[in-house]
Amino acid sequence: MTSEITILSAGAVAPGITKVAEAFRGETRGAVKISFATAPAILKRIDSGELVDIVIAPPSVLDELANTGKASALTRVAVGRIGVGVMVRDGAPLPKITTVEEFTQSLRSAESLVYNQASTGIYLDALFERLGVGAELKAKSTRYPDFAAVRDHVATGQGREIGFGATTVIVENAGGGVKFAGPLPAEIQNYTAYAATIMMTGSANASAQEFLRYLTSPAGKSLLVAAGIE
Repeated sequence: MTSEITILSAGAVAPGITKVAEAFRGETRGAVKISFATAPAILKRIDSGELVDIVIAPPSVLDELANTGKASALTRVAVGRIGVGVMVRDGAPLPKITTVEEFTQSLRSAESLVYNQASTGIYLDALFERLGVGAELKAKSTRYPDFAAVRDHVATGQGREIGFGATTVIVENAGGGVKFAGPLPAEIQNYTAYAATIMMTGSANASAQEFLRYLTSPAGKSLLVAAGIE
């Protein structure tokens, strides 16, 4: 395989897609070049004329690309979904979060909560209200613009502190001062789905198809799951 595959992907799946690309290179010796961006930025870059072989993004983004004739709907494959996860600093006891009842009690027992001001944080605010503890938790919650700041706060924190973020980025940063406690209980989990598709304007169609086959193979799936992508 000689054609270089160019991939434009959403950043949330970066930990898994990077590992899959590394394994793919090792097995096929095929060249893979990946860049990461937010969903709006992906659309903007494609609209501005950037040429790539594969786009990995939420289905709504791929729908828009297919509707404008830029992507092939027939080649779309599911990558997985990413939920909200819980983390604590290294060395801290893991909170009990298996059930909604345990999760709620752990929230109330925590001395502080840390999460972002983006989509994860917006969902958590609504969730805490649904659980009937919104006002109680607001007084001990700290919000940051992005995950990096949340991670740094938790890693250097004290006491019974709980942090939140996308499962993928928590798993990726585990060992760097924080520890992955697990995902939210299934009944209250919030998922974002991701899929991959081949672009009509790509120059490495055959190689791109081979990459998607590897991505959805048992080997590829195991790497995605290990990165926190279900």
